[in-house]
Amino acid sequence: MLELTCLTAGYDPDDPVFRDVSLTVAPGEAVGLLGPSGCGKSTLARVAALLHRPDAGHVTLDGRRARGWRHRAPRDLRTAVGVVFQQPRLSADPRLRLRDLIAEPLRATGRRAETAARTGELARRVGLTEDLLARRPHEVSDGQLQRACLARALVLRPRWLVCDEMTAMLDASTTAALVAVVEEYRREHRAGLLAVGHDHVLLDRWCDRTVHWDALTGAARHETAVPVGV
Repeated sequence: MLELTCLTAGYDPDDPVFRDVSLTVAPGEAVGLLGPSGCGKSTLARVAALLHRPDAGHVTLDGRRARGWRHRAPRDLRTAVGVVFQQPRLSADPRLRLRDLIAEPLRATGRRAETAARTGELARRVGLTEDLLARRPHEVSDGQLQRACLARALVLRPRWLVCDEMTAMLDASTTAALVAVVEEYRREHRAGLLAVGHDHVLLDRWCDRTVHWDALTGAARHETAVPVGV
């Protein structure tokens, strides 16, 4: 179970983006989180992925409460979550070829021996050809780069996926292809999914249930300005 309990988080402890938010995702379940831009849902996604420390509340993964964040999180918890962000160019090292981008988590966790097999397998799964794997981010389209970022998110076989507006910058055909990859992976590994977005049609079709941001935060939802992209 992925459990987000009574979370308060933001970028200024005196002025949090949201307060007292709770949400759960069961193993194998796909939960959509629907809300307008700037409401705080991306900040919640980052907390769920152990990338942002909340000011209050806690995150529990498979019965273990998270005690650290980012690189201070225990490796087995940190690698249990795969994340795909909205803007692939902001989450990809421009110096890396796509092949190395996908393999980056394997190298970071000392599993270099698996890189060739896993990179090839995932490249085929997400629809990247051998010539594209040899290119750097500036040499491919946003859709091709997002395919590589999804492959990177799956390379460690995570038990949980967080897709934060993963398809917001993609055309309809690429969106359908990447959603199909995520769903195939979920069926194979019984992975849980938190899909964040503002397209209710997509989330309703993709997910087992969709939670509206207002339902999490209540009538007193925090309305002050927040950093772009949260």
